[in-house]
Amino acid sequence: MATNKILENTIKRCREKHLILPTYEQMRNPELIPDKIKEKLKNIGLWDLNPLNLFRITWKNEPVKFGGGYGPVNYIEIPQEISGIKARIIVLVGKYFPTGAHKVGATFGPLVEKLISGHFDPTRQKALWPSTGNYCRGGAYDSYLLGCHSIAVLPEEMSQERFEWLEKVGAEIFATPGCESNVKEIYDKVKELEAERGDEIITLNQFAEIGNPLWHYAVTGPAMEEVFNNVKGINSKFSGVFLTQGSAGTLGSGDYLREKFPMMKLCAGEALQCPTLLYNGYGGHRIEGIGDKHVPWVHNIKNTDIVAGIDDEANMRIMRLFNESAGKQFLKNAASIDDEIVEKLNLMGISSIANMMGCIKMAKYYEMDENDILFTVATDSMEMYQSRMDEEKERLGPYNEQKAAIDFEAQLLGIKTDHMLELNYYDKKRIHNLKYFTWIEQQGKTVEELNDQWFDDKYWANEWKKHELWDEKITEFNEKTGVINEYK
Repeated sequence: MATNKILENTIKRCREKHLILPTYEQMRNPELIPDKIKEKLKNIGLWDLNPLNLFRITWKNEPVKFGGGYGPVNYIEIPQEISGIKARIIVLVGKYFPTGAHKVGATFGPLVEKLISGHFDPTRQKALWPSTGNYCRGGAYDSYLLGCHSIAVLPEEMSQERFEWLEKVGAEIFATPGCESNVKEIYDKVKELEAERGDEIITLNQFAEIGNPLWHYAVTGPAMEEVFNNVKGINSKFSGVFLTQGSAGTLGSGDYLREKFPMMKLCAGEALQCPTLLYNGYGGHRIEGIGDKHVPWVHNIKNTDIVAGIDDEANMRIMRLFNESAGKQFLKNAASIDDEIVEKLNLMGISSIANMMGCIKMAKYYEMDENDILFTVATDSMEMYQSRMDEEKERLGPYNEQKAAIDFEAQLLGIKTDHMLELNYYDKKRIHNLKYFTWIEQQGKTVEELNDQWFDDKYWANEWKKHELWDEKITEFNEKTGVINEYK
C-alpha cells in the first residue's frame, strides 16, 4: 500500500480515537502541554488505557496513581549509610510512568516514527515488540492507546507479572525458550513470525530502533541535567552515569550528557554471569531487563568509558534486604537509616538495584568523594517482581535479621571494583566489532553502516538530531488530525 494511503488511514484512526501525539519537547518540559489536556488528566489514572496518558510519558509526573499533574523530576538519592561511599548517587524513578516503567518512552519513539511517516498502518497491521519484558509492556500499552494491535515476544522465564499484565491489555504473546540473556531465541521467533505473516506485522526491535535511545537522549539526559543543577553544591561535579546495557536505550542519555559535561565517565553494566562486554562471554542470569550475549545496534560504544560486571547473586540478596520486612527493620534500626528512605527502596526493581550497585563500583574505582555526583535510573519498581521474592524465599528460606546483617555488610557495603574494565581505543573497537555477528550475519544490517558507526564522526550526531525533525512532523500530524484544536 502506498505511503500516502497508509498515512491517510493513520490520520483517520487517530481522529476516531481522539488521539494527540506529544512532542519530545513536551515530554521533556510538560509545562508546554496545553492547559486543557492537563485539566482532563485530573480525572484519569496513571495506568488507565486513555489516549491522553501519552502526555504522561515524562519523568515529571506527580507521583500519584490517579489524577496527577506535573512537578519536578522524580528521583531518590541513595544515602551514604546505604552506599558506603562519599559520592552522591541520584536515581531517576521510573515507577511514575504509565505501566510503572520508563519503557513507554523507549517504545513511543519507534512506534510514532513509523506511524507519522506512513510506514505502519494501525488499521490493518500489528506492532511486534521483541523484548525481555518492560519494552513489550511499554509497546503494548502505547499500541493500545494509539489504536494498534500488538504482539509481544519475550523469554518464558521472565517474571509472571509481566505475562499477566500483557494478557490484560490483549497483547498476542509468544514465550521463547530461556531466560533474560536468551535474546537470539527472541530474534529467531520474530523471523518466524515475519515469514508467516509478512506485511501483517511491523517489527519494532528495541535493540536496533534509534527511536529507543533517541527518546533517552532527548528526555532522560535533560532530566538528569536538571536534577544535577537543582541539587549541586558549590564544588559539585557531574562525575558520571552508570547504566546497564540492556537494549542500550538509556545509554543514549549519556551522549546528551557528554555534550554538557565532557569530563564525566559513562559506565555500561552487564550481569557478571553473562560477561559479553567484559570477556566476550555468555551465560544465563537473573537481572531482568538488561539483555545479553550481543551488543545492541544502537549502542554508541565510542561514548562508553568503562564496563562493569554485576553479580546477580548479590543483586538478588540486596533485593531481599531492601524489601523483606526483616531487611527493612534491620536498615531502620541497626543501620540507622531514615525510615522514609527505607520505605522508598521498593522504587527500585531488580535491574535498578544493579544500576545502584554499578554506581557504587564506579565511585570506588575512581576514588570519588562528596563533590562527585553519579546518576542512574530505576527503570521500574518491585511491583513486577513479587514472584521473584517468593522464589528467593523458597530457595534460601525465610529472611531474618541475621541474614539482613550479612547481606548488608557483604553484598552491599562489600561491593568491590572487581570485574571492571576501563576502555582504551581498541577495547572499544573490540566491543563494537561484536555487533557484526548479530547484526550483519543474522539481522541484515550492512558492514558499511557498521563502519560508519565507528569511523564517521557525524554518524551519531546526525542520529541524535532526529528528535527535532520528529517534533516538527508530530506537530504537523496533529494539525492534520485536527484533534489538537479542541485543546487550544
